Amino acid sequence: MRIMAIDYGDAHTGIAISDPTGFLAGYTTVIDAYRPEVVVQRVCALVREHGVEELVLGYPKNMDGSMGPRAEKAEALAEMLKEASSLPVILWDERRTTIDAHQILMTGGKNAKKRKKVVDAVAASLILEGYLTFKKSR
Repeated sequence: MRIMAIDYGDAHTGIAISDPTGFLAGYTTVIDAYRPEVVVQRVCALVREHGVEELVLGYPKNMDGSMGPRAEKAEALAEMLKEASSLPVILWDERRTTIDAHQILMTGGKNAKKRKKVVDAVAASLILEGYLTFKKSR
């Protein structure tokens, strides 16, 4: 079962898709779009192209666990994705994933300009890895 993780952002949305077994993160990309409708359209195209069966959307809670405007945007996108794709959408706590993604890229020697281009895809991979690890432990 292929699973897609989505790190939704205002201008860039990271995508990570598992291998066919649903055990490893594989394909990654970034959708550059400001409008949620465009993000949903491109996500649905990737769903069809890769045979995705489940969506995991990063849920940006505040560090104290409360919900802010970013979480509300994620909830709205989740509803749009459910309607457009007819797939289940799991909201997954994504606290610190972007910070961790920047750290991983910095440690790997990527400068700020190069990091900016891929950080959202790396964050989506971290979301996917966390979710896949959770699924394996159940």
